Amino acid sequence: MSKIAENVAIVKKGIPKNVSLIAVSKTKPESSILDAYNAGQRSFGENKAQEMATKFESLPKDIAWHMIGHLQTNKVKLIAPFVELIHGVDSLNLLKEINKQGLKNNRIIDVLLQFHIATEDTKFGLSITEATALLTDPEYNLLKNIRIIGVMGMASFTNNENLIRQEFQTLKNYFNSLKTIHFTHENFFKELSMGMSGDYEIAVEQGSTMVRVGSAIFGERI
Repeated sequence: MSKIAENVAIVKKGIPKNVSLIAVSKTKPESSILDAYNAGQRSFGENKAQEMATKFESLPKDIAWHMIGHLQTNKVKLIAPFVELIHGVDSLNLLKEINKQGLKNNRIIDVLLQFHIATEDTKFGLSITEATALLTDPEYNLLKNIRIIGVMGMASFTNNENLIRQEFQTLKNYFNSLKTIHFTHENFFKELSMGMSGDYEIAVEQGSTMVRVGSAIFGERI
């Protein structure tokens, strides 16, 4: 068994069955992805549309590709035909472009709204006020080729576990608020994507349904 396969088994053993594992394969060679694939992993996360499209072409077609990085509107078309889930939607403009490309490809594309919950300004994401404005905008109601199935956020890069816990609690509160007000009858609105290699255990404890784990599976980025 390869080291990557061992790591996949360790991470899966440490999370509940109802939590999805997204193996973050950005910058990793296809051989490493195949190691994880052969260990039973099927969901992979990339942060660059071009890299994802290239890997999609040459890797097994039953892989579910997750776009986890900041997506530029002009790159949506590269992944629209096949992407499983776009995690980082943080504007109505981006949502409109995803809808446009979904329509062209005759499919409904699932997305998550990304919230800014960390102390660092460098991370992208909506505030709860901005998310509310987006969901109540008349233009949003015209978008029939996208489906918002939950929320996503990244905690601060810190050793302060209390701060991380608070930030994940904030995201869970945002999720609950949107579910109650905007998605009461939509059973598909159920995903809470939070937790990475350094903090996924805390995220799971706080209600995460989807963890994005890279270095704990593939090793540190070079």
